[in-house]
Amino acid sequence: METMPREQLRAVQDERLRDVVRRCYENVPFYRDKMQKLGITPKDIRGVCDIELLPFTDKQDLRDNYPFGMFAVPNSEIVRIHASSGTTGKPTVAGYTSGDIDRWAELMARALYCANVGKNDVVQVAYGYGLFTGGLGAHYGAERVGASTIPISGGNTVRQLMLMEDFGSTTLMCTPSYALNIAEAVEKEGIDLKRLKLKSGIFGAEPWTEEMRKHIEEKLGIDALNVYGLSEVMGPGVSMECMAKNGMHIWEDHFLPEVIGEDGKSLPYGQQGDLTFTTLTKHGMPLIRYRTHDLCTLTDEPCACGRTHVRMGRIMGRSDDMLIIRGVNVFPSQIEHALMQVEGVSPQYHIVVDRQGNLDTVEVQVEMKPEMMSDTVKDMEALSAKLHASIAAHALVNAKVKLCQPGTLPRTDGKAKRVTDKRKL
Repeated sequence: METMPREQLRAVQDERLRDVVRRCYENVPFYRDKMQKLGITPKDIRGVCDIELLPFTDKQDLRDNYPFGMFAVPNSEIVRIHASSGTTGKPTVAGYTSGDIDRWAELMARALYCANVGKNDVVQVAYGYGLFTGGLGAHYGAERVGASTIPISGGNTVRQLMLMEDFGSTTLMCTPSYALNIAEAVEKEGIDLKRLKLKSGIFGAEPWTEEMRKHIEEKLGIDALNVYGLSEVMGPGVSMECMAKNGMHIWEDHFLPEVIGEDGKSLPYGQQGDLTFTTLTKHGMPLIRYRTHDLCTLTDEPCACGRTHVRMGRIMGRSDDMLIIRGVNVFPSQIEHALMQVEGVSPQYHIVVDRQGNLDTVEVQVEMKPEMMSDTVKDMEALSAKLHASIAAHALVNAKVKLCQPGTLPRTDGKAKRVTDKRKL
């Protein structure tokens, strides 16, 4: 399936799209009402060529139908319920049948194979377990490939390192920001990388730059690969980077991807827009044209690994996480990229947005590398000036730079909180 010719793959998608549209129409009042208002029925959908006839789904729709209004099967068939944190309102709920769980494990197994992880590996799962999908999704995939699986979850970094060494972990799965924390702890504890068997890391759940990848690979001596997913669609394993490291393969036999422009129309490959998914095989809570608000591009160019499924580029940011500073659109990933162009600072940073009078202000707090602490005030001023110029060049924003001592910015065991927007407080 992973190397199927695209013409055959399209035939599989056509059949599965017709089926999921029919199931949504018959079993989910929300979708039936949406389609009736548009004047369409499942018979109007012949295949992928008719995808733009179908309505979009947004996160607010999931909240409006909280908790179980989007389920397409009776609750007696739901064997697992996951949910978001609900920090911006009601949590978004996802329900899974036993078949959904089995398919999820299979797709995460595909993802691990992309990183050359197999039955002889030891996988340390440092994603959080619980309502968050990361830990259990990674866990089931690791077990499906036959790897020895360590369900350690996030936090307690010193213990993570002890077990990593004692158990011979070969693969680390966590957020990229927590991988940075682990890399810092390796240096702090004076651990020789030769004592570790770690060879690969599968990192996701938050945007990260190519510069951060290189930093993690250097500090941990591994291949760092990008995995993507979201609980509403499935969880981690919707797409995964192969060892070619040129984009994440979306498992198109299960998810139909689109990139949507500002006018609501599907964009051709290569153009950046709002990543949107239709689930083709999910039974508990199928979704039609779910807008993730993650901004990226798609490509169907051949990949060196031989897989034929389209690849998505790095997430450039979320359209709903975008900061508007004096009329300029700014994403945290742009500022991270700018910082990583300058020697002497680490990837640990925080952005504070405020307003003085009628003007927006931005302060970028970034930690210096330990070797910079012995430099003079003049050197510090020069470093600040370089960072200021890099941010202006890459993010087009005039930001104050605050240099921080190593280890002083807050750390998290899960997703990093990069922005404090005091204009909203």
